[in-house]
Amino acid sequence: MDTVELARLQFALTAGAHFLFVALTLGLATLVAVIQTRATLGGSPVHQGMTRFWGQLYIINYAMGIVTGLVMEFQLGLSWSGLTEFAGNAFGSALALETMIAFFVEATFLGLWIFGWNKLNRWAHLALIWVVTLTAYASAFWIMISNGFLQNPVGYRLDGGVLHLADFGAMIANPAALVAFGHVLSGAMVAGGFFMAGVSAYHLSRRTAEQDFFRKSLRLGLGLATPALMVTATFGGLGFETMQVTKLAAWSGDLAEAQAAMVAQHGPGDWLPPVSWVQWGGNGMMALFALMLLVAAPSALLMLFRPAVRGLRVWHWLLVAMIPVPFVTTLAGWIFREMGRQPWAVYGLLTTSEAMSPVSAGQMRFSVIAFTSVFAVLIVINYWLLARAAKAGPGAVALGDRPIETPAPVLTF
Repeated sequence: MDTVELARLQFALTAGAHFLFVALTLGLATLVAVIQTRATLGGSPVHQGMTRFWGQLYIINYAMGIVTGLVMEFQLGLSWSGLTEFAGNAFGSALALETMIAFFVEATFLGLWIFGWNKLNRWAHLALIWVVTLTAYASAFWIMISNGFLQNPVGYRLDGGVLHLADFGAMIANPAALVAFGHVLSGAMVAGGFFMAGVSAYHLSRRTAEQDFFRKSLRLGLGLATPALMVTATFGGLGFETMQVTKLAAWSGDLAEAQAAMVAQHGPGDWLPPVSWVQWGGNGMMALFALMLLVAAPSALLMLFRPAVRGLRVWHWLLVAMIPVPFVTTLAGWIFREMGRQPWAVYGLLTTSEAMSPVSAGQMRFSVIAFTSVFAVLIVINYWLLARAAKAGPGAVALGDRPIETPAPVLTF
């Protein structure tokens, strides 16, 4: 592998790993906000317990996601200084807004929500989780605006060999970004919904004491995942209208015309993306979507019948087995989107090799090993913590517990 391929591999592994955390964070934040709204409006003890249980799982995933997200920021300077020098003035504003929202607003309000249990008014505490959820959406929005610029650069001017932002509104209105944001957000709802349904099905199959708790959770998870699948497919279909010609050609296998058009525009060279990766990503995404729909559609009917929810163990274990499927689908879709942009870092303007930092193959190889090792450990720890907390059930939740009051010592003389 040459230096460019090593740098691409490193970014692909770290971006893919981080995206797994993002998908679950967005989905669980939405579900926790909905559950807490129900608990606040109705005063239901079951929904209050659900808020604490699913909220604790959300916090575990969020904390690990922050760590992986920091690494993503570092890589732009470490491995891709050519990209930041050429286009940083254009898409850097979106990244700056995302950083401010994620690390200042979202993290601050999440801290208030975590430590505000039993201290804040219930309506103020509810408002906090909705601010956290909406700022999570905003963070994802600005990331996709930045990525959309790389996919379809708009609103810029080229001055002295460097891109400058000329029309901020055009960058925000970029259809390659807006459609992708809708696709990513709805896909996160699918991931969160299947996660909640799968964990609930695990407890229902084992006849856990909190049966009503997990029946309600299972219905809520499937109630979100099923329509979210259709929304995700709709945005995915719209994405084909703004897709690069070369990516479509690689997926369909009709390469000659696209290659000839790129040679006429950019001169001699291989301007097509890696065909096998694009086809694997696109076809894998479609096949896994069909599998999820095949499971979600009848599940949406079964969840209406109490005997099935209570005792159909085959269905329960099927839902447990489906937990990783949305995440694999997300990775396949991300491979399709990003590999289809190659060999461009900024489509039509800057190649990936030009975007590289001046590092040696040895330095890059060490960096790949170090980053991959750290991310592998983080992923294992995250999913071990999630599995342990999910398996322990509501009785082991620490979030929102009232502190044990120690009686004041009695002074005697």
